[in-house]
Amino acid sequence: MELADKTVGFLLSLTSLSIFTYYTFWVIILPFVDSDHFIHNYFLPQEYAILIPVFAGVVLLCLLAIFVGIVMLKSKKKKA
Repeated sequence: MELADKTVGFLLSLTSLSIFTYYTFWVIILPFVDSDHFIHNYFLPQEYAILIPVFAGVVLLCLLAIFVGIVMLKSKKKKA
């Protein structure tokens, strides 16, 4: 079990580092590269650099609110 946990942790760390590197390059470095450079083919348009994190944040907050609401309703039913 310990080896599986280490493997999952390593894969999660590697995935997080890859996403962070991609996003950092996309947002910070890419605007300074000429728009006709071939590297732009590997990235989404710049507008998505804001829309994707905002959408993910809204979804996360909605899921968190639903979870808290369900927990509150279940705890209220147990008291009654």
